[in-house]
Amino acid sequence: MTENAQQQPTAPSTELPTQYAPAEVEGALYERWVDKGYFTADAKSDKPPYTIVIPPPNVTGSLHLGHAFQHTLMDALTRRKRMQGYEALWLPGMDHAGIATQNKVEQQLAEEGKSRHDLGREEFVERVWQWKEEYGGRILGQMRRLGDGVDWSRERFTMDEGLSEAVLTIFKRLYEDELIYRAERIINWCPRCLTAISDIEVEYQEDAGELVSIRYGEGEDSLVVATTRAETMLGDTAVAVHPDDERYQHLIGKQIKLPLTDRTIPVVADTHVDPEFGTGAVKVTPAHDPNDFEIGRRHDLPSLTIMDEHGVITVHGPFLGLDRFEARSTVVGALKEQGRIVAEKRPYMHSVGHCSRCKTTVEPRLSMQWWVKVGPLAKAAGDAVRDGRVKIHPEDMSKRYFDWVDNMHDWCISRQLWWGHRIPIWYGPDGEVVCVGPGEEPPTGEGWTQDSDVLDTWFSSGLWPFSTLGWPEQTEDLRKFYPTDVLLTGHDIIFFWVARMMMFGLYAMDGQAPFHTIALTGLVRDEFGKKMSKSNPNAVDPLVWMDAYGSDAVRFTLANGANPGADVPIGEDWVKASRNFTNKIWNATRFALMNGATVEGPLPEASEMSATDRWILSRLNTTVAQVDAYYDDYQFAKLADALYHFAWDEVFDWYVELSKTTFFAGGEQAKVSGRVLGEVLDVTLRLLHPVIPFVTDALWTTLTGGESLVIGEWPADSGFRDKDAELEIELVQRVVTEVRRFRKDQGLKDGQKVPARLELTGTALAAHEAAIRQLLRLQPEGETFTATATLPVAGATVALDLSGTIDVAAERKRLAKDLAAAEKEKAQANAKLGNEAFLAKAPDNVVDKIRGRLAKADEDIQRIQEQLDRLPQA
Repeated sequence: MTENAQQQPTAPSTELPTQYAPAEVEGALYERWVDKGYFTADAKSDKPPYTIVIPPPNVTGSLHLGHAFQHTLMDALTRRKRMQGYEALWLPGMDHAGIATQNKVEQQLAEEGKSRHDLGREEFVERVWQWKEEYGGRILGQMRRLGDGVDWSRERFTMDEGLSEAVLTIFKRLYEDELIYRAERIINWCPRCLTAISDIEVEYQEDAGELVSIRYGEGEDSLVVATTRAETMLGDTAVAVHPDDERYQHLIGKQIKLPLTDRTIPVVADTHVDPEFGTGAVKVTPAHDPNDFEIGRRHDLPSLTIMDEHGVITVHGPFLGLDRFEARSTVVGALKEQGRIVAEKRPYMHSVGHCSRCKTTVEPRLSMQWWVKVGPLAKAAGDAVRDGRVKIHPEDMSKRYFDWVDNMHDWCISRQLWWGHRIPIWYGPDGEVVCVGPGEEPPTGEGWTQDSDVLDTWFSSGLWPFSTLGWPEQTEDLRKFYPTDVLLTGHDIIFFWVARMMMFGLYAMDGQAPFHTIALTGLVRDEFGKKMSKSNPNAVDPLVWMDAYGSDAVRFTLANGANPGADVPIGEDWVKASRNFTNKIWNATRFALMNGATVEGPLPEASEMSATDRWILSRLNTTVAQVDAYYDDYQFAKLADALYHFAWDEVFDWYVELSKTTFFAGGEQAKVSGRVLGEVLDVTLRLLHPVIPFVTDALWTTLTGGESLVIGEWPADSGFRDKDAELEIELVQRVVTEVRRFRKDQGLKDGQKVPARLELTGTALAAHEAAIRQLLRLQPEGETFTATATLPVAGATVALDLSGTIDVAAERKRLAKDLAAAEKEKAQANAKLGNEAFLAKAPDNVVDKIRGRLAKADEDIQRIQEQLDRLPQA
């Protein structure tokens, strides 16, 4: 427990507004936290470090529920560690988001009737910087609304001066280690964004196309190939068959006529071909298909590029200048005229790649690009997890990680953009290639030019855990806060970001992984489990919910759904319920303060406390231990649930209610319980603070007079347990719960008082009679008392006089009618389930529904019969 009397600088106030108004508390409170420097980490501190770097949101972005979800969890982790005495650094920043940001500015220019080429590269880049200053970073202000406890003094941007130096440094090192190279390969090309994109930036979806079967060659020297991209046949340089396919043995090595052209192409044997699929023969277009490119390399085939960067055909007169999709239908039409179409299937559903940013159909394209040789880097990233240096949580997500790093292809890092880190390679007039590192002067003179491409955004963000701490300089921050403790991010970017950070961190930091733990979350979905997106009506702006219900309510709802690795459903009704929880905390604390709750002085000895006091302290310590264990296992949903039920059920609904008679009576016992209640509230608010920081800080400072919970101490389990007291209060709860259920069954109003005789002598319940009567609205029995209902429960007897509260005859008549209806329902269900002919024909879901009706009828019969048995005879 905490010794608050020794910590508090001022006397606590008992005054709180009658209602909690988040809008009047949150903004001012957050600015106070920042102004006081609570979130600013000290690299010179002798406290143990705890570091999280924020997954940098795009500079084009705004806060969405996915951000709010992950930020809530990261903030909770960091706040708790700060309270535990760690030098906690949560480092914020943004990603320059190459393609997305360039698109934004190009759209802006288009509205002015201009293109980037009208401005030229230098002026365009300056225009993007202006856009970034004016419009970028909206999300940073929204993070303040959410309560993110980030160190704003260390905010970084992937194109700031320090991070740019880091990019140049690692590029040069990789280049000199022959892990970066330039080569002509098939890449994913977006004809809209006019740049290469990586495999993981391609989204595949089922599109309706057409599958056409085309006869190549003549007579016996002919074969049939099938394709969904007929236009690419203009770039075919071979047909491939499996070397063991007897159907085509006579053709292997021969030349056959390529339709619509004046070229002949060879038939080659390659084991890549599946003889069982289709006709067992495939067209080979090395410049426009990654598999065909590899076949072409094996057989030394030429690669013919037949379309430009816009997807426009550049060869063969009749089709020259046609868009790729227009050319597709035109080519099919020309083949039909020649009788070359053997079969057509339309629509033909197949998986087609689309640019994840603009949704344009991606075009495989042969192109000269810069690549990272990922083999040794990916192996190191896999080994770090396998040998336990880095743990993935939940563990079953490790398979996805290994599936990626163990099978990673070389990474295309060049992008045909102007916004980004320009590739630091200069080309000379005589074929020279020079890599220029930071601080080095680029070569000058006639004929020297810099590579026009920029680096993939993920190249710079892959350096984030150490570049943000000052690398390549050996800064105090880097020495203190690297490696970071946990990367908390969505499982959907294992491939985009996590693997890249692992590869670069291990490479640049001498085998030291960038984090100890990778904690993977699911994705936020709507209350029905459907994916949220801007194009769907289910997308929610979290700021709207924050305005309506407060940031704490949104945070608690998100944390309460956060099971490791699992998707998180969320709906407005759940946020309302969390708002009710924050209101409950406020109102209960206000009541407690007005009734003697205090943190002044040490806790009384156990011998001075009532069983109720000892019970709640025992439950409090159990909850502290549970919450600690859940935090250490990243079980946010479980810790939120444990805190919710402890605070609402045990503290507010039971302890406060059971103690009211003590508080109202006054005296020494009221002072003891007031100190216990103060302790319980103090610790409960501390436990809740990392998840719901605003309302807890406002209440805690009022309760204790302390400066702020942000710098308060995290509670420790004192080890105090009292199983006897817990069993005793469980008996009280059983009595109260059972009698409440009976009252409800009889239709009694909550506040309606009923005469009762309590036979508690000789039980642990005897000391709680006053509290039981208070909770159940039970009056003394009086001289005319008649026991019309008797309830044996928990070793005691509660006799009630209902003669003046309900019409027993009418109630018996109503219950008898309900009982008859339930018995009729049971008979009908049994009749159907006993009918073999019905069971043979009825669908499973219908049979299951009838079984459910039978079970419900049995429950109703038992419940109604118990109510009748408890009623007096009319």
